[in-house]
Amino acid sequence: MWSDVELLINEDTNTVRYEGVSREDSGSGLYQVDTLVRISSSNKVIILLLYCTSHGSNWSIVVVDNTVILFDQSYQTILLLLHFETDVDAIDVCLDRRFLVVCERNGNLHLIYVPHKKILLTRVRDVLSVWDLHILVLVHSWPDLAIQDFELASEFGTAAMSISSLQIRNLPSMTVCYSLDVSSVSCLVQTKTNMGFVRNRETAVVVKCFTEALPENRLSRLLHKHMFEEAEKFAITFQLDLELVYKVKLDFVLEQLDSASAHGSGQDVWSKLVDEAKNNLMKISDEQYVVDYCLKAPWPTFETTEKMLNHAASRYSSLQIQEALARLATFCSLHGLENFNGIAWIEFLNSTEHLGNILTHLRDGDMKGAQLLWLRNEGQIALDFDETSLEALLCAIPEDLSSQDLCPWLRTVLVPFVRKVLPRGQKILAKWLEQKARNLELTEKGSWPQNGLDLAVLGIPSLWTWKKSLDEDYGSDEVENLRSLVSNLRQLLDLHQKYSCRLSLSVLEKGTVWSVVFFMLDKVPAPELIAATVENSVLPYTTEHQIPFDELLLQYIKDLLERCSSQTTTLFTEWEAKAVAVLGCMTDSDLMVDAVLEIMQKAVVPWSNVVEKLVQQYLEMDGPKQELLKESYRLMEIRKLLRGYGIRNFNLSNSTQVMTLIRYILKQDLPTSLQDSLTLAEAYKLPTSLINYLHLIQLVGQHKVLSVLKRLSSPEAECVIEHLASWARLQLEDKEHISDEHKKHQMVVAQVMVEALKYLHVIQKQDALKCMECENNLVMFKAISHLQEDFDVFVTPTNFEDPKIRKQIQEHHITAYENTRARHSSKQKTVTTPVVANDPDGKTKTISTEAGLRRLGRQLQRTEQELWSDLGLRALTVGKVDKALKIFSELYEHHCNSSTGKVLFTAAKMLCQMLEADVPMVIPEDMDLPAVIHDLACQAISVCHSDLLLDCLELCKGTRTAMDVYQQCQLSDNYGFIAKVTGKDPHSQWTFQDVFSEDCIVLDPLSVLPVQYEITNCLLPVSQDAKLYPLDCSCLSHCSFADGSNYLRVLLGPLSNMLQMLQECSQLELALRVLVSSYGSCLQHVTSNIMDVNLSVQVYHLTKPDCNTTTSTLNAVAVALLNKVFNWRVVDCDLAIGLCTLLTKAEVFKILWKVIDNTWQNYDKILAVAKIGANLSCLHNEPEELKKFLSVITDAEWGIKLGKLEISMQPVFRQQPEMKSNLIPVLVKNKKITPDVILQYCSTFGLDRDHVINQYITTLLLLQEDEDGTEAPASALEEVQSLCHADALERVLQIIPMLHSTSELTESLCSAMFKLSPYNYERIEVVLKIIQVRSNTNVENTHLLENGLLANPLCNSRLPFHLLLQTKHFWKIISPELSEETFPTLLLISKLMKVSLDKLYMSAANHVFEKKIKPLLLEKKKMGHSHVYNEQTFKVAKTMMMYIQCIQSPEWAAATAHKITQELPPGLSCTIAALFCLALGDAWLRNPNLEEAARARGETFLSKLKLQFQRSATENVLMTSQLSNPENLKLTGLPGRLVVALYEHNSVEQRYKETGVQNYPDIHAAVKEIASINNVDLKKIRNMLLEKWICKTGPAATRDAFHILSPILSPFSTSGPRLTFCHRTRALLCLVRLADAATLEAKLQIPRTKNYLKCYIFVSQLEALNIPYTVQSFLNSPKEGLVKGLWKNHSHEPQAVRLVADLCLEYQVYDSQLWNSLLQKLLGFNLVNKHAIKFPFIHHFYVIPSFCRTWRSIILAPFVSGSITHFHTIKRWCPFLLNLDLIGIANRFAQFNLPAFALGTLLLIPCASKKEQQIQGFLSMCNPVTVLEQVEELMNTGELAGIPSQIMETVLTFISQNGQHQKLMKTKHFSHLKQLIFSRGQTEQVKDLVDYLASQNW
Repeated sequence: MWSDVELLINEDTNTVRYEGVSREDSGSGLYQVDTLVRISSSNKVIILLLYCTSHGSNWSIVVVDNTVILFDQSYQTILLLLHFETDVDAIDVCLDRRFLVVCERNGNLHLIYVPHKKILLTRVRDVLSVWDLHILVLVHSWPDLAIQDFELASEFGTAAMSISSLQIRNLPSMTVCYSLDVSSVSCLVQTKTNMGFVRNRETAVVVKCFTEALPENRLSRLLHKHMFEEAEKFAITFQLDLELVYKVKLDFVLEQLDSASAHGSGQDVWSKLVDEAKNNLMKISDEQYVVDYCLKAPWPTFETTEKMLNHAASRYSSLQIQEALARLATFCSLHGLENFNGIAWIEFLNSTEHLGNILTHLRDGDMKGAQLLWLRNEGQIALDFDETSLEALLCAIPEDLSSQDLCPWLRTVLVPFVRKVLPRGQKILAKWLEQKARNLELTEKGSWPQNGLDLAVLGIPSLWTWKKSLDEDYGSDEVENLRSLVSNLRQLLDLHQKYSCRLSLSVLEKGTVWSVVFFMLDKVPAPELIAATVENSVLPYTTEHQIPFDELLLQYIKDLLERCSSQTTTLFTEWEAKAVAVLGCMTDSDLMVDAVLEIMQKAVVPWSNVVEKLVQQYLEMDGPKQELLKESYRLMEIRKLLRGYGIRNFNLSNSTQVMTLIRYILKQDLPTSLQDSLTLAEAYKLPTSLINYLHLIQLVGQHKVLSVLKRLSSPEAECVIEHLASWARLQLEDKEHISDEHKKHQMVVAQVMVEALKYLHVIQKQDALKCMECENNLVMFKAISHLQEDFDVFVTPTNFEDPKIRKQIQEHHITAYENTRARHSSKQKTVTTPVVANDPDGKTKTISTEAGLRRLGRQLQRTEQELWSDLGLRALTVGKVDKALKIFSELYEHHCNSSTGKVLFTAAKMLCQMLEADVPMVIPEDMDLPAVIHDLACQAISVCHSDLLLDCLELCKGTRTAMDVYQQCQLSDNYGFIAKVTGKDPHSQWTFQDVFSEDCIVLDPLSVLPVQYEITNCLLPVSQDAKLYPLDCSCLSHCSFADGSNYLRVLLGPLSNMLQMLQECSQLELALRVLVSSYGSCLQHVTSNIMDVNLSVQVYHLTKPDCNTTTSTLNAVAVALLNKVFNWRVVDCDLAIGLCTLLTKAEVFKILWKVIDNTWQNYDKILAVAKIGANLSCLHNEPEELKKFLSVITDAEWGIKLGKLEISMQPVFRQQPEMKSNLIPVLVKNKKITPDVILQYCSTFGLDRDHVINQYITTLLLLQEDEDGTEAPASALEEVQSLCHADALERVLQIIPMLHSTSELTESLCSAMFKLSPYNYERIEVVLKIIQVRSNTNVENTHLLENGLLANPLCNSRLPFHLLLQTKHFWKIISPELSEETFPTLLLISKLMKVSLDKLYMSAANHVFEKKIKPLLLEKKKMGHSHVYNEQTFKVAKTMMMYIQCIQSPEWAAATAHKITQELPPGLSCTIAALFCLALGDAWLRNPNLEEAARARGETFLSKLKLQFQRSATENVLMTSQLSNPENLKLTGLPGRLVVALYEHNSVEQRYKETGVQNYPDIHAAVKEIASINNVDLKKIRNMLLEKWICKTGPAATRDAFHILSPILSPFSTSGPRLTFCHRTRALLCLVRLADAATLEAKLQIPRTKNYLKCYIFVSQLEALNIPYTVQSFLNSPKEGLVKGLWKNHSHEPQAVRLVADLCLEYQVYDSQLWNSLLQKLLGFNLVNKHAIKFPFIHHFYVIPSFCRTWRSIILAPFVSGSITHFHTIKRWCPFLLNLDLIGIANRFAQFNLPAFALGTLLLIPCASKKEQQIQGFLSMCNPVTVLEQVEELMNTGELAGIPSQIMETVLTFISQNGQHQKLMKTKHFSHLKQLIFSRGQTEQVKDLVDYLASQNW
């Protein structure tokens, strides 16, 4: 079936053929063959029958076999497709394509409704019939003729026709003009406009359209089909537009370039496309097309783009191409060569939103790119730049951009641009800068406030650029606000830098200079630092701002007190101390008293010690305000009382209010509340008992009631206690409140009442009735209190008085105790009974425990102490040591009396017996039981009865010995307790000397402790059950033999065993203690029994053998221990003396001398032993031995002292005194020996002082260095330290004054000189100098030496009387003693001696100046301080002036002052001194008795003084005004010339040009002051200068600048010489900066426009060329004609050429021919650089031939002039950047030693490979440090737009890649290198850096 239909309209399947070039077609005709439809079948076609017909204007039918297809006329839409059973023979369409009739070969006829594609009608098959298909009418029918099939034939052939070619012939010749080969099965179809044919191609039927065509249409078809070769040939053949083919082909290439750019095709594709484009462009002569094509083509690379643009430029000098090249340079600089993209480039080129692109880069944080775009497009931006643009630009600047990066760009680019292009934008800019600068305080705290100042100052125009008359509407208010901010920031910076005061901007703006000082003082952290802060910061600040110092400090004190005293929590720590410290810095005494009064009034009550001390200090002073101070103090005492309670204002009118106030005061519960209340009560005459009663109610619960009651009188105490008793009963009767708090309150009330009633009972003993009542109340309250505390029972007084209720309470608690014990017994658990309860109030609330039982016993009249004693001893009996010790501890703590002492003694004795018998005990872990037993014994002796005192003492000794024995036992063993006291006892902790510690063997506790406790028990032999009478003792020392008991025999056994064990373990010290203690007790025992003769005999016989043994043992132990002590590292003297007392005298001295003799040079030990010997000698009264030991002590002490100086005492140790001098040479040879040591040595051993000194000096001088060159042994060199000559001379000069007589010294020196080597001139010179010094002593020493007098200590405090009487020595004696303190005394002496007092005053004044004032002034000057005048300085200066004023001779006084003045440094002090000299000179001349010669001399002196004063004052003004440069100082003697020089000072011009960053000197103030000092006519000088600078302005009576300058602008002005427009221009320039616009417009008719000022300037320049113009004529003249006229007549004059250029640029005259000539002239006159800044923004210049050469001249000119640090010119403005010889420029920079600029130039090279090669070669030869330093120093202007960072990155990358880290190692750039390497993260480079750092130990 033919069901596949393809609509192929416009597909040209056959190429046009002509002139026989193809075998398919031939001929010279031009025809068009188009394929319309292709119909195909999926089955193989064998027989093909075609029918093709068309009718009407809107349809066509194709019949293929049994398939019918209905199309629209153009074969673009299939309207119907039907398949029938048999082939279709006939078809037709009727009724406007709505109905289709189809006739099948089988005879069927079908009527089809086309819109619905539905068969409406089908007639009988196999019947032959004829129909009129147009109207669908049956014409004829042959029903009888039966047929099966039939075929219709027509005149145009049938499907069976065989057509092999289609020919078109010319008539009438019938020649073939066109022939086309067709298939054998084809047919023709006639249409209205053309001819169609249908041809068969095997399995498809194709419908084609055959028409005659035009060449142009055919060419368009070929171009549309991109058949460019055929099109090119076709165009040549038919002579059509051949460039059209090339242009279409180029457009196709352009599309392919776009596609390739989008899809990133390969290099081959790019190359083919570019080559094809180049070739076709060469064939096109349309230059504009070439330009447009090169501009819009997305060339693949930068090189291609540049090459194609240059190609277009070479063919056609186009402005577009030049702009594109300039923009290409911008694009390349912006994105880099490696990131070039054709599509991006085209978008960038076509973009006209320059400012929008800049904003995009700014918002993206690309500041460098934004800067570059701004610099390259500044001219275009300026055309449409308005306020909205400026706001958008400022808003786009990133908030996080640092001010360090932002300021340079703003300073050099944006701010000047706004002022020039958009003056109105200064308002917006100033406001933005102000806010931005303020924000820096938070965003960039580290650099604040310098960064804020740097930023804010950018918005302030200079005085010269800010024109008041023109710019007043351009944000003057905002600029003034910004100017105010700059001023504040500058003050803030000064505070930070000069005064170390970090103040916030808001605080500074809100405050004043006074508040700034307040802030300085507030920030001082401690009062101790106030004085330093005032001296270093406050005083200089007040001096600079001329603030009254004392008034300021007083006001600060007031402010501080007001702020701090009015708040509950003070703002500052120790503010009162701070106020006092500030007061201490004040100098005005009256203001200081005012400050004290302020502190008194505002200080917190009660006053602190600081305030109290301050007030007392000023109360003791004398002054006019003392009475006021005292009165204030009295008032403050009362106010202090009430202010302590927060009461500031009070007005008490009646007693009720007073009581209310008293209740309030008492309620505060302060220590002084009662006394203050009593004071008020006394003042208002109220009863004190009521106050005391109220006070005691408040004290309930504070345990202070009794102490208060005791302070009251008895009657008042009774009254108060009675009130309290009534109040307490009411409190205890309260049954409604049963809370815990209420119970506690009742307990406290009961306890307090018990104490109060006890005291009442005491004071009422005399009154039996009251006493009985008191006892009853006491019993009741005491019982209630016990019930509350012990049993948690709260009984009211009423219930307590009921016996039944008390009985119920008692029975209840007994029952509870029994039940508790029963429960515990049933559970068979051992319950630990707590001694102290664990509840909050410290008591157990039931009697289920023993504690409760004990408390119950107290209620049963059994004391608690007795119960505790029984329970403790009972626990100890059963071995519960822990429980017993706790009970004893509580007993000792709470019942410290003799009964407790008895119990403790018994307990300690029991423990000793238990330890002796090894009784089992329950002991807590880690308990040192021997120490505990000793503590019990010590506690017992501290509280026991006197009868038990001796027994306790014996027990203490025994237990202490046992404790010490235990300390010497093995550490790993224990005896049931392991904790030991290893530290020192309290006595040893406070012993400041070495205590002997014996080295011995540890003991076995199991062996020694039972024996020791047996000894202890033997020392207390009497049983504790034995009955003792008063004064009887149970200890051995006081036992009697009357009962026949031998207590000694029992003791000696264990004692012998103990001694044996101790001696075996070498525990000699412990053995001695045990033996002495026991022996002492035995000795007391024996001596106490000798009162009876019989007993004495019995004791003698029993103890004699034991005593002998004990004595011998004691002696042996003592000797052995003494030897140990002496052999210890340090001798324990106290112990040694004690041991010596145990031995005999002979034995002791023998041992001591043996030790001394055997000790070799251990002088410390010898000294200690000798001291022991000396003490024993005194004890035994042995003076000879004492003398020997003292001698040894002396020698030992000197041995120790000299040993520290490395001098051995051994050669003279223990020798005779006269032998001690043998050590003098050794002493002298040691450098460490001083003359004091020598003299002390002489004094100690009684040597002749002068002889030794002479020997010392002689030996010292004879001690020579080894001149022979012989080398001494090393040991000798160490012992003998030779002195140099200078040291020897210094020592000799120090000791000579100590001689009593120097005669012997002179002889010795003379002798010694001849003993020296004759060649040792150095030492001989030393001797001669000493002899010379000897002869040149001072006056006093000379007098003493000459008269043989000894030096007297009084010489330090008294003057030599005899010398004072000698006039020639008087001033020599007096002058060195002069001082402020000694002057009154010396004045009296001078008066008595009747010497010249003027000379004394002169000397005193000179002394004060030289010693005090001059050093201070010089020191402060070196430190750079201009304020050196504090109170002390003024006092000293005042004293000096007083001395000068006291000089009677005016001439001498003036001369003295003049001499001092000449030595003062320039400044205020010198000026004041000169003024003082003038006053003295005037006083000199006012003397009426002055002689003529003296008067003449005085007048001359005074005239010189006046000149000196004027010069000094002028110098001071210059110094204070920061104008003291050498040139100005030279003119101080010529004030008129100095004033002129100051008015022409360079700071005046700088002040107008700069924006106010610097503090410029105040010229006007300085000039005014200088004129006043020197009497200079300032008005005359000013008029002269105005005439010099502008012109003569007429009379000098004008009032201000406006009146001076306004006449100049009048065209009818006739005053003075002829006024030129040059004069008028200068005047106008001044006026527009001084006067506002309204004034100029009203008085001078000057409009508010800048053009008016420009017109004046241009007219003045025309006037200079002798071209007469007025302002009005200039305004009305045609500017282009004026310019061309000037050029025609004056082109040979440089001034005219410059004027022409200015006029052209101002009025936009851009004639190419004129400018071409003008640029050449500008080059010739070297004037082009002055206009270069405007050239890049005038695009008309790009096509001027000489413009490129002009730019080359602009770029190369600075290299000739030497001003070459303008690399930004190349970067910023040059439109021919790509055509420059950048390598040559870089070489020029390198020649001028500017490698950074050279590298920056190389970075602009457009060729990537060439650029990389040049950069690598350049960096390999230059110093990278120099490059980096120049980047920071010279490339920080903000005009280079990222070039500095590229340079730094390039250098650092080169260093990193080449491993040259060492070049930056010690520079500040090394941190940048590390940051770069680590940020890139390249492993190899990071490793190289780490290895390098490791190698450098970094």
